[in-house]
Amino acid sequence: MTDLPLPTLTALVLCAAFAVSFAFGAIAQRTEFCTMGAIADVYSMGDWTRARMWALAIAIAVLGFNAMVALGWVQARDTIYAAPRLLWLSAIAGGLAFGFGMVLASGCGSRNLVRLGSGNLKSIVVVVVLGISALATLRGITAVLRVNSVDRIGADLGAGQDLPSLAAAALGSSTPALAAALGGALALAIVAWVLARPEGRRGDVWLGGVGIGATIVAFWWVSGRLGHLAEHPETLEAAFLATDSRKMESLSMVAPVGYALDWLMLFSDRSKALSVGVVSVVGIFAGALVVARATRTFHWQGFSRVEDFANHLVGGVLMGVGGITALGCTVGQGLSGVSTLSLGSFLALGAIIAGAWLALHYLSWRAGRDG
Repeated sequence: MTDLPLPTLTALVLCAAFAVSFAFGAIAQRTEFCTMGAIADVYSMGDWTRARMWALAIAIAVLGFNAMVALGWVQARDTIYAAPRLLWLSAIAGGLAFGFGMVLASGCGSRNLVRLGSGNLKSIVVVVVLGISALATLRGITAVLRVNSVDRIGADLGAGQDLPSLAAAALGSSTPALAAALGGALALAIVAWVLARPEGRRGDVWLGGVGIGATIVAFWWVSGRLGHLAEHPETLEAAFLATDSRKMESLSMVAPVGYALDWLMLFSDRSKALSVGVVSVVGIFAGALVVARATRTFHWQGFSRVEDFANHLVGGVLMGVGGITALGCTVGQGLSGVSTLSLGSFLALGAIIAGAWLALHYLSWRAGRDG
């Protein structure tokens, strides 16, 4: 692939990223894959079906990414998740804010893109507010607050914060071998938990879990393998094509939504180029739209009450600010980040779950008080 002209290879990477994200949106729409929904099902009904689907997606993502590390195709250190400095407070604070916000907004960023594809107009508000808040937290007013507060506190680990790198530094062993061992063991344990109950053996659980997990792995391959240049012809340095972070990327929903809004608003600015993150936003929406139309589940929805509108506004803000602060969302950290076995990703994921649980308690309290 590296023999292709640079514009052709870049276009190929963008097309592949769109195809993978289209598959994500289609599968999520077909199976109702939703992290917030999974947590809410457990909280309100004790139903672990969608939680097992989500866990299976994590297992596939972990297994696939670390298999590629073992093969020498990718390295965790080339992602934003495996930096030597662990911003533990940012991961926890951002994760709590994101988790609380996604409950108020009836779903995370990816879920709202999927809902938008099925005709839910409330999701437009969430997606736009999330994107604006994300941009503000990347390089605006809340970015100043973030950099001067939670981002100041962290731990320098010496090695990358992914578990294989930490173990390799401690044991003097090979990182690829440890990635295969640790990734395989964690994936096997999760799959065993999924299969332990009858609801974990359902076809839709496996379609959603394996399908969504596979899209995370495929996106890593597109960005980290297909789009990798050992020596960029202009800079003569290693590069990853069409990524906003200049590192290899997989699916994530907060920063890419912000970059998509930025690209749309400043389209005539020649410095604004398409990235894999921007096309993934369009791809997820398109995949959900096609499946919703094909299955006749597309129908228009809107706000019925002012309180509902306010909840979605606040939820969008919390997700935009929290997702950037935590370096990702339920997809960016909960699937892509966790697949690298990053300590920060595990912290962020735990905080997101805790934040969602607190929000569900809050809404239950509000319903009881108002009722």
